[in-house]
Amino acid sequence: MSRNDFRKKQDHIPIAREGIPYIIMAMFVTLVAAIHGHALLTWPLLAGTLLVGHFFRDPERVLTADASHLVSPADGKIIAIEPVDSIRFVEGPRMKISIFMSVFNVHVNRIPFSGVVKGLHYQKGRFHNAGLSKASRENEQNWVWIRAQSGQDLVVTQVAGLIARRIVCWPREGDQVIRGERFGLIRFGSRLDVYVPADAEVLVSMGDRVFAGESSLCRLT
Repeated sequence: MSRNDFRKKQDHIPIAREGIPYIIMAMFVTLVAAIHGHALLTWPLLAGTLLVGHFFRDPERVLTADASHLVSPADGKIIAIEPVDSIRFVEGPRMKISIFMSVFNVHVNRIPFSGVVKGLHYQKGRFHNAGLSKASRENEQNWVWIRAQSGQDLVVTQVAGLIARRIVCWPREGDQVIRGERFGLIRFGSRLDVYVPADAEVLVSMGDRVFAGESSLCRLT
């Protein structure tokens, strides 16, 4: 593993590393309140600390999907399945599958299909509710372009939400990525848009609950 390999940033512990400072801060404030005997303040702070820890949890996942399947890059609910005329990096029509992550979902993101990162683009923007369609156009977001070994182009967009203020993406252009491995996260509620070839066979429906690295979104033809 090279010194710059992004996987050094995603070695597994039960909590996402980016969440550790938040958890420690919440624990410290709760401890101070408890030491000073502020019971009415301590209990809400303890509940808040547990919620922060719950948000940044990072469970292991078992990849069982067929080799031709593109897996979900995020935990959450399918809120859009629609064709689009063109997108950044790739010309021609694509199919967009959008996943909304509430504050109660695991927010660690995973690679949907093995390949090479061909491009990255970070776009500053607004912080609309991630469940709204305009969030895909106007919100702060990070685009990841992956070229599969078959030559097919896939694009994943991490989109910040109403509360989210930080998008984390570890890989860099030229990195080899493997389906199901962790590649980043978004803090406190957001969405991921996945753009796949227009002829891909979609395997999910509106309202379905999906899990990162486990649930199949579509079959690549």
